[in-house]
Amino acid sequence: MSTTGLPGDETPRSIALVTGASRGLGFAVARALGATGWQVVALARTVGGLEELADAVVTAGGPNPTLVPLSLTDDGGMQRLCLAIHERWGRLDLVVHCAAYASPLAPADHVAPKDWTQAVEVNLAATGRLLVMTAPLLRASPRGGTFVFCADSRGGQPLFGSYGATKAGAEALVRSWAAESERLGPRVMTFHPNPMPTALRARFYPGENRDGLTPTETEAERLLAILEAEATTA
Repeated sequence: MSTTGLPGDETPRSIALVTGASRGLGFAVARALGATGWQVVALARTVGGLEELADAVVTAGGPNPTLVPLSLTDDGGMQRLCLAIHERWGRLDLVVHCAAYASPLAPADHVAPKDWTQAVEVNLAATGRLLVMTAPLLRASPRGGTFVFCADSRGGQPLFGSYGATKAGAEALVRSWAAESERLGPRVMTFHPNPMPTALRARFYPGENRDGLTPTETEAERLLAILEAEATTA
């Protein structure tokens, strides 16, 4: 694991891990959190997008984010990341899981084995590993940590077999964890964003008129408003 933009030894007021932070909703959420003073640990595979995020956060007056160019499927890398977070801060206050793999559209009986394997690894198995690895860090948050899963309800739609099934499976896993964690924490939430003009959506609808889609910044603000409301009623 390699990181850049590590803060000093002081403990930030609020610490968030955001996956898929190099573009789309993950980028918008990480930027919005950073601009309001959160120490953001931004995880994605695209280094250039992470560097753009850092510039945007610092320009907005936020603390320099920790950039982690890493795949969620890298089990050893994720273990080292969570250990590094534990050793530096001892906790996470928030995890926002936005990363996803957009499988090529295909009939269910024509899904390529490599696409199915990639969808299972990124959308389902990696979600399971992420919640297992971050749960102790979230429970260590003095005000109670929160895990947010960004869901997609296209499961069962024509041609969305591998993507829809793996996203639906991950959502089912997260909902089970939410029920199990209701008393002892962490708080576990599922967020269904409105259709946005993201690169992931463009792979599914390449000729779509994007004018009527909701900006990622708007959805990030909506998510943060939900989190703030949850915090005040907890």
